[in-house]
Amino acid sequence: MLIRSIALMGYKLDSLDGELGKVKDFYFDDRHWAIRYLVADTGQWIAFRQVLISPYALLAVNNEERNIAINLTRKQIEDSPSLDSDKPVSRQFEQAYYGHYGWPNYWSGPYMWGYYPYPMRDRDKWTAPTKAEKTWDPHLRSTHAVTGYDIEAADGEIGHVKDFIIDDETWAIRYLIIDTGSWWPGKKVLLSPRWIERVSWDKSKVFVNLPRETIKQSPEYTEESLPSRDYEARLHGHYNRRGYWIG
Repeated sequence: MLIRSIALMGYKLDSLDGELGKVKDFYFDDRHWAIRYLVADTGQWIAFRQVLISPYALLAVNNEERNIAINLTRKQIEDSPSLDSDKPVSRQFEQAYYGHYGWPNYWSGPYMWGYYPYPMRDRDKWTAPTKAEKTWDPHLRSTHAVTGYDIEAADGEIGHVKDFIIDDETWAIRYLIIDTGSWWPGKKVLLSPRWIERVSWDKSKVFVNLPRETIKQSPEYTEESLPSRDYEARLHGHYNRRGYWIG
């Protein structure tokens, strides 16, 4: 199911033995554009450190109750490796974090989640790592920090990032919601991370090698409803791109 990241902000996080906080932010990697951690606001329960929850622990999103079920106890989370609130997520922290919970590393293997295209929660199906396995070094970004980045088309700016649309099965970011601002007042469009040419993190700018007019002629996005598969097919067809849902 697709859901806007901003809509998830404030959702309650229900652990196996009680509420542990609310959704505050997300960290995603700049290679697969997949959500790697949900950042929890735990109030005073765990102060002065970031509490990160991997999608491996996310059981279900309940939009009616505005909560997310977490397959962890409060004790497991409290005993997890500590990360200061003002520190970035390092490889050393991630290795300790994944080792603490015993999950397979997402940075090993050919797919978005290592050896799988989605978070594999069945331990009996996990692939045993080998010493010769290839790994990559993820650089994690905050959805909150990237919101507002300018979008640069092939022939000029078209607006800025307003939000992200997340697939809560794979936890991939499927689309960036672009507010076209004064260029096309009152209109919004969707762009897939797959269509991004590059991102200048130091200049807070996203580059897409698409003409402004082509983007303007794409199916308009309205925030009243999430994109249907029919809309997604028309959007991908407009850009002559293969849908992510096609195997």
